[in-house]
Amino acid sequence: MKIALINENSQAAKNSQIYEVLKAEAEKAGHTVDNYGMYSAEDEHQLTYVMNGLLASILLTTKAVDFVVTGCGTGQGAMLAANSFPNVLCGHVTNPLDAYLFGQVNDGNCIAMPFAQNFGWGAEINLHDTFAKLFSEPFGGGYPKERVIPEQRNKKILDSVKLVTHRPLIDILKTMDQEFLKSAIDYPEFKELFFANSQDEEISEYLRSVLAK
Repeated sequence: MKIALINENSQAAKNSQIYEVLKAEAEKAGHTVDNYGMYSAEDEHQLTYVMNGLLASILLTTKAVDFVVTGCGTGQGAMLAANSFPNVLCGHVTNPLDAYLFGQVNDGNCIAMPFAQNFGWGAEINLHDTFAKLFSEPFGGGYPKERVIPEQRNKKILDSVKLVTHRPLIDILKTMDQEFLKSAIDYPEFKELFFANSQDEEISEYLRSVLAK
């Protein structure tokens, strides 16, 4: 998998720590990680957790990445924002057990983590263990294993429901506040990583037009 890390402004100072741990554990499992920032609290370009939900949807819809790791102070706002957009199935993950069960039972494509709440002494140990457990097995394997068939069936039902309850992303991009959209994507690292990896030319071209305004 190609994994994206996206941090918002309140926890941007922890980006490098989170990225190094995520990269280490993801690479052990054969995955790669792209760091979409924020890279420090002093970054000129500021991302909010609502913007991160939008970015997660753009990256996943266009297949620029396969999985997104994001978060905020509690992880709750980031999860709510991510699930507000199409093609994102985001879980709130705080520890290794959450991570394992989310991957095996819910088979989602995004996690939101708390990077302030309970993020104190030894936080890097929990990060290592959480990411290690998240990537320890292919997603969707079920837990308990004998529940795999009904759990996979429920996941397919949820996916079909979300296709009905969410509009296509391209429609959302065209009708949402264009200044908000531009403010979310107009920074060098996003443009470099996204346009090199997007597999959806319609969305890519539309975002280019937004950036050109």
